[in-house]
Amino acid sequence: MRNKTATHASPAEKSIHAKSIAGAASYFFRTLLVQGIGLVSVLVLSYYFSPEDFGLYGLVIQVIGILVFFSDIGLAATLVQKEEEPTLEEYRLAFTIQQLLSWAIVLVIIGLYQVPILQDRLGQVGFLILLSLGFSFPLAALKTIPSVMLERRLAFSKLVIPQIVEQVVFHAVLIALAISDFGVLSYAPAILARSISGVLVLASIQWWPIGFSFHFSKLKSLLGFGVKFQLNDFLARIKDQLFYLVLVFFLSPREFGYIQWAKSWSMYPYNLTVQNIMAVTFPAFSRLQNDKKALAKGIESSLFFITLVIFPIIVGMCVFIIPTLRVFTEYSKWLPAASSLIFFTLSIGWSALSSPLTNALNAIGEINKTLQLMIMWTVLVWVVTPLFVWWQGYQGVALAAFVISWSSALSVTMLKRFVPFHFLETFWRQLVAAGCMALVGMVGWGWWSQGVGQLLFGMMLLACTYMVVFWIVGNSKLRQEISLLKE
Repeated sequence: MRNKTATHASPAEKSIHAKSIAGAASYFFRTLLVQGIGLVSVLVLSYYFSPEDFGLYGLVIQVIGILVFFSDIGLAATLVQKEEEPTLEEYRLAFTIQQLLSWAIVLVIIGLYQVPILQDRLGQVGFLILLSLGFSFPLAALKTIPSVMLERRLAFSKLVIPQIVEQVVFHAVLIALAISDFGVLSYAPAILARSISGVLVLASIQWWPIGFSFHFSKLKSLLGFGVKFQLNDFLARIKDQLFYLVLVFFLSPREFGYIQWAKSWSMYPYNLTVQNIMAVTFPAFSRLQNDKKALAKGIESSLFFITLVIFPIIVGMCVFIIPTLRVFTEYSKWLPAASSLIFFTLSIGWSALSSPLTNALNAIGEINKTLQLMIMWTVLVWVVTPLFVWWQGYQGVALAAFVISWSSALSVTMLKRFVPFHFLETFWRQLVAAGCMALVGMVGWGWWSQGVGQLLFGMMLLACTYMVVFWIVGNSKLRQEISLLKE
């Protein structure tokens, strides 16, 4: 198909645009609710749990993160990315494969507990948590096809409902059990309750004629994109989960707990903004892959709104984490993890810029390019991070993540080969406002630690600083972007 050159969007483009905006709004409000609940949950857990508890759960997450790769071979992404509507037989084929892989993972988890070194590190409590996560795989496979169907229709407002229910149930059970002194074991029933509730709610929203099917020729045709997509995911897990799993055996449980706590907190800005936008833009960009002009506009808008929100959050977290831990003395046990949180959070800034770009590359079928980037990042993590750990101890993990994050700039030049979009123009105003915000924060940094009143005043002052500066330098740009959303 040739690229469109008309100045006005076609009815199909308008439909995709409207559904994408509605989906982004649905995901954003869903995330505000879920992240709000998650924030309360982490605050409670940070109070009741020790660094060693966070370290144990972190170890379980790394093990399960590796196994996630084997629960899918990229079929779900392939079904979403396909230009034509998948057949019922293809849906059933993907469902069959995922069920087989999911139950195989349950057996693998049972076998893993027989490994002496894992028995020693996990203990009985850790194994019960791991097993509960294992049984969540077959349950999650029941949600895959209904989720794909909703994504292909860009029906994100419906897709967010089971996600909200899952998180509400998970955190409610987790907090209740933590307060009741169940300790880190609280995760096991909370994980199972989340999985079951999600399946039930999604089944009531999107019915499909469930069934089993297997045809090797159809599987082979679907794997062209799926295998490359999954290989990308595999490298991401080698870069993250496998590396952190190896790291467990070189750091003390307390030190690994500090890293897990810092990394968990640092992901809040990313989950609030980037993850939402990417969930919407991948299917939307896939529908627009033959119209580079419309695609470029979508990429620029995504970058603009992501950075508009995430930059001030990143600055606020970096400025106020140490004053907050000092003011609320109950949480002072986490002060040794504060610098790690700051560097992890700063590295998220580059992720906010590069993730939408790699997402666009995947959406237009250029999975080979993102594969090259992932190979580079994997090698950097395994080479650079050990050097920083040798130099700075456990604090070196976050410092290395920040240094490596600058290599994300390569994703910009890579995408520009296929889509002519403007990069710096989308976020320089937000960067200027965030820089002024950081300057004010550093000037009054010592004062924010003197009490709750000073801390709250500092937060309001920095928020006002960002809004005022951005209004001065970016008022017209904001109006322009909002007007584009209304078209």
